[in-house]
Amino acid sequence: MKLLVTGGAGFIGSHFIHHWLEHHPDDALINLDKLTYAGNLMNLQDIEKDPRYTFVKGDIADRETVFSLVKEVDIVVNFAAETHVDRSVMGVEEFIRSNVLGTAVLLDAVKEYGKRMHHVSTDEVFGALGPEDPPFSEITPYAPRNPYSATKAASDHLVRAYYYTHGLQITISNCSNNYGTHMFPEKFMPLFICNLFEGKKVPVYGDGLQKRDWIWVDDHCRGIEAVIEKGKIGETYCFGGGGDIANIDVVKMMIELTGRDESFIEHVKDRAGHDRRYDVDYTKAKTELGWEPSVRLREGLSEMVRWYKNNPDWIEQCCSGAYQDYYKKQYEQR
Repeated sequence: MKLLVTGGAGFIGSHFIHHWLEHHPDDALINLDKLTYAGNLMNLQDIEKDPRYTFVKGDIADRETVFSLVKEVDIVVNFAAETHVDRSVMGVEEFIRSNVLGTAVLLDAVKEYGKRMHHVSTDEVFGALGPEDPPFSEITPYAPRNPYSATKAASDHLVRAYYYTHGLQITISNCSNNYGTHMFPEKFMPLFICNLFEGKKVPVYGDGLQKRDWIWVDDHCRGIEAVIEKGKIGETYCFGGGGDIANIDVVKMMIELTGRDESFIEHVKDRAGHDRRYDVDYTKAKTELGWEPSVRLREGLSEMVRWYKNNPDWIEQCCSGAYQDYYKKQYEQR
């Protein structure tokens, strides 16, 4: 089988590429990535010369590029997306282009050549949970509350609409917050780990009692693999890490693992549209696919701390240029 992985130089996409090539040695894979600020080919240096792997720099909203690549493959796995909530609040245009228009272009190409597509989405499309609400599941109504999640919701709706309208072979997965190694340093966990190593304070939004469910990135990759191999066409599957936890408790765990103390916590003004709680019920994935998470949060965080401590060159490259300007604006001036 031959796969087209979009956004494969990013955090989750690069982990998926490694996972697939390791567990499917007879398959080939094309990685289409625009190489925006979060795309990093250092994530894939070890397979650059693998004859099964091909990298193409390009935009999923570019019809000519996408159609030429989709024609060559059996299945498209769509990771390509703008993902950072704060950035979407500052400006939504790129989110609309990548997350909505880009998905539409992929769907048109899949329709044209009769291919299959798996679309990777997020639990944020479901909005926010109250303290006593049951976790998100495949039947939870969509209620996005920030520009990023609104564009992801739109892309999910397009995928599902193409299934009903055109009979496309599609599947969708919605996952909770991913974490792991090679995660771009603007995100919550790697940003805080890097700050703590550098002796900087960590900016906790509001009271820090927002709750999230966290899934180890390689567990998520196994879930996507299971959908591709066992999932039912037209269906959605939710993946979670096994329970929600308050952000402040995650911060305290990172402080402990990096040898700091709670004086490094700095509470800052909460961000606009900050959802209070996410949690994911993965019962359907467990029942139909035989999938469940294998890495618990403290174990995964310990591995992250070790990895970021041992890879300063990777961090330095990520934190140069445009990201450094964003970092200063968003955090250092608070």
